[in-house]
Amino acid sequence: MQKEKKIESHSEVPLSDVADVMTNDTSGRIVQKLWSYCHVLRDDGLSYQDYLEQLTFLLFLKMADERGRLRGEKQPIPEGYRWSDLANPQMEGTKLEAHYRATLRTLGQAGGMLGLIFRKAQNKIQDPAKLRQLIVELIGKEDWLSMSSDVKGDAYEGLLEKNAQDVKSGAGQYFTPRALIEAIVDCIQPAPSEIIVDPACGTGGFLLAAHDYLVEHHQLDRDQMAHVKFEALRGVELVDGVARLCAMNMFLRGIGPDDDTHEPPIQGGEDSLRNEPAFHYDVVLTNPPFGKKSPITVVNEEGKSDRETLTYNRPDFWTTTSNKQLNFVQHVKSLLKIHGRAAVVVPDNVLFEGGAGETVRRKLLHESDVHTLLRLPTGIFYKHGVKANVLFFERKPGAKEPWTKQVWVYDLRTNKHFTLKTRTMVRADLDEFVACYKPGEHHKRKPTWSEDSPEGRWRPYSYEDIISRDKVSMDLFWLRDESLEDSASLPDPHILAQEIADDLRSALEQVEDILGDLEARNGKLNGAATD
Repeated sequence: MQKEKKIESHSEVPLSDVADVMTNDTSGRIVQKLWSYCHVLRDDGLSYQDYLEQLTFLLFLKMADERGRLRGEKQPIPEGYRWSDLANPQMEGTKLEAHYRATLRTLGQAGGMLGLIFRKAQNKIQDPAKLRQLIVELIGKEDWLSMSSDVKGDAYEGLLEKNAQDVKSGAGQYFTPRALIEAIVDCIQPAPSEIIVDPACGTGGFLLAAHDYLVEHHQLDRDQMAHVKFEALRGVELVDGVARLCAMNMFLRGIGPDDDTHEPPIQGGEDSLRNEPAFHYDVVLTNPPFGKKSPITVVNEEGKSDRETLTYNRPDFWTTTSNKQLNFVQHVKSLLKIHGRAAVVVPDNVLFEGGAGETVRRKLLHESDVHTLLRLPTGIFYKHGVKANVLFFERKPGAKEPWTKQVWVYDLRTNKHFTLKTRTMVRADLDEFVACYKPGEHHKRKPTWSEDSPEGRWRPYSYEDIISRDKVSMDLFWLRDESLEDSASLPDPHILAQEIADDLRSALEQVEDILGDLEARNGKLNGAATD
């Protein structure tokens, strides 16, 4: 994770802070070096994610080669398909391109971490000369193994964030703001013996933050270190390309196996929602994909493509719905052990939607202790138009009385204005929330809001208050919105324009969902009439 530290004199700061700055400088240099070449390849039609995938393949091969040479160990890469074969001076032109394609195809058939990273891998670099330059000049000249895992990890994180900024590709939906992730993990406080899962892990932000927390806050013995490396962190990602980025992100941090001796920490190409969980976890941390519906494309008997809305009929779910976010809330609850803890990012509609939404909220409040709700500001996600929250809850055993007694709400949205460029949310913006949350000491919580302190952002709502609201709505807010009352306090015009654009995009997505459902329904009706 990037640390925001300003160093004026080495004599005035701890050596650890100096090391942090040196780490950031080194990783920043590498990011700039690697990313600058992306613009060259963009002219050949490569997207940012295409380029990042090619970097991932080559970095893995280079590091495996360095590790084998340094330790005298047998490489997991089979002979003939190693870094040294690609970097051979005689390997140029069409010969290099053909060998690179063969390497990707061969390694994609392997098992373990190797197969996870190279599965369905393709060469997207059409110019052999540019491929040669990437291998020899950019990756080949760095001594990757001599770098600390922090440097490699931060550099790769920097590349992932740049990729997320590419709005057209939609890569931002797989990237959760790291400041938010760090604050959530600080609240949850994972322990060394626990197993943490993210069922929609994207590029692995939550899992990496949990790993960093465990290493920084605990003196781990040898067995605990092995547990953290091989067993403690688990992720599932539907999109193969994103799963490989997550796997590489973790591999650069020293998480997961180098070969097939242990199960990879990430399952790629898996739909988390499809089946009941075979295993239950101590902690679930996740930001499921944005969007309400789960559409799939099917081909009918005439060879035409139709969009159908996907629903999941699972006996462990409280209700059947096509709303992807509501399904993920149900899935997260099912993933937890009794007394397991969860933090899940959800859009506003999960808090107030009727029908299945009301059913899910009633059941969740009854069967779990839903103790905290964090209302997030707009302008912090790379996907525009997102109004989101973080639900914190603990699964409880069966009981007649509801487990939720109070829901404490922190409003970080009202009168807060963030952007991705000029006013980026940083970890310090969440300090008050974490302090109010009282990690591990919920019984000591005290509200900052009262009739005498109407600007306070932290207050509790009783179970009775919530259950009596229309549709059991948990869309809870109380602060006076200054922008609605005083034109002099309006945010900058560009912020207002962005918020209006975000609202329009969100409305358009909802309209497109409705149109998709209507088209699917009409298609079925027309098909039935034809029959």
